[in-house]
Amino acid sequence: MSNSTPIKTQGFVTFGQCADPELTLFRVNADVPLQQALEQASTLLYYAKKLALDAAMEEQGERYAWASHFLAEMGKAVIDDVGLGVGEEGSRERL
Repeated sequence: MSNSTPIKTQGFVTFGQCADPELTLFRVNADVPLQQALEQASTLLYYAKKLALDAAMEEQGERYAWASHFLAEMGKAVIDDVGLGVGEEGSRERL
């Protein structure tokens, strides 16, 4: 029998690595509904893709490359955190 608990972000995944590899500056917030989290990740990755293309086409594209890098990192963090929620939902269904 399926549990009707909606899948949400867990709030565990961090991003924004500092100089010390053990430190990160940001964390995905917990309890964001799946659909909203995926929409946000899609938007972040869309702009990361656009900026990466600009970086590849421009002679001095590093300013675009860094922006693309950070947007992609944020999008990946959201997807990874949603994945934790999906995994947790699957664990509940097996019980």
